[in-house]
This record gives sequence, C-alpha cells and structure tokens, in this order.
Amino acid sequence: MDKRSLRRTDHEFTEMYERNIDTVYRLCYVLLKNTVDADDAVQSVFLKLYHYGGAFHDREHEKAWLIVTARNTCKDVLKSWWRSRRVDMDVLPEKTYWHNDENQGDVLEKLLRLPEKYKTVLYLYYMEGYSIREMSQILDRKESTLQTQLAKGRERLRMDIGGMYGDGKSSPGAIQSTGAPKST
Repeated sequence: MDKRSLRRTDHEFTEMYERNIDTVYRLCYVLLKNTVDADDAVQSVFLKLYHYGGAFHDREHEKAWLIVTARNTCKDVLKSWWRSRRVDMDVLPEKTYWHNDENQGDVLEKLLRLPEKYKTVLYLYYMEGYSIREMSQILDRKESTLQTQLAKGRERLRMDIGGMYGDGKSSPGAIQSTGAPKST
C-alpha cells in the first residue's frame, strides 16, 4: 500500500489550512506574544496536522484538535531552553493584520499581559465564540473553573483598561464596569 494514500490529499490539507489558519495564528500570537514565535508555532501545528493519520468527525472536531495542538505547541515553545535563556526586550507586540483600530490594539496589549489561564479562556470565549461547555472539553478543565477564570480575567482586563484611560470615563473599546467598587 502506498504510504501517501493513508494521508490527506494536498487539496484536502489546503482546505483545512485555509479554514483554520486565522484561528491557529491568533491563538499562537495571544499565547506567545510575538509574531516570530507565533509563525513558528503555526508552522509546527500544521506540520503535525499534515502527518496526523487520524480522521476528524466534523469541522468542529478538526478545529478543536488544532486548538489543543496549538496550545500544547505554544506551551512547548514557552518552556524551551532557548526561550528561558534569552533576554526579553519587553517591547509591545507588533501590529498584525487582524488589528482593526487603536482601541483593539490597546485591549490586545492588556490581554497579552494577563496570565495564560485567563488570556486563553478570554480568547476562546470572545474571539472564537466557544461556550464554557465546549472550552471545558477542549481544555480538559471543569466548567466551574473556566467560569471563575473567565470572571477573574474579565475583571483584571477591566481594571487594566480602566487604568489605561485614567479619568474614569469609559472609552469606546473598554469593557463596561458593573458599578461595583474596585478593590486595590
């Protein structure tokens, strides 16, 4: 049996790539905070997909597999020897093609500074539209844990964004406060 016959055709792979490249890239960018590492991670994820011999039940299963693979690949990059021994210049992330306006760039900057557990949950919920139940299956975490992380992540982001404008007034892209007093 020809080894190539067990894999997807080039056309099928191209369709999968085009369907999912934006999601995988944005997730890698959110987790790694720079375009160079995100590009490398995306390439690794799709190389893994190319060599993956399993079948997907539907497009949601395919997307979930890619999200989990992307997250794991990014974790591997973050704990790699090279990354732990290089000096971080602590510069703002470069603007990429998916920034629509200045406020979104400010919000993204604040999102990237959150701990991984908050930014992943916020990203999947707001950017990709996953429900708590779906994220629970993808991330292998309890729904209650995800609800807590989502609430705490929102509050941290709200405080960061509120502090960014300093005058207490709401900005066009800011998350609206519920009126509860802020704790310092």
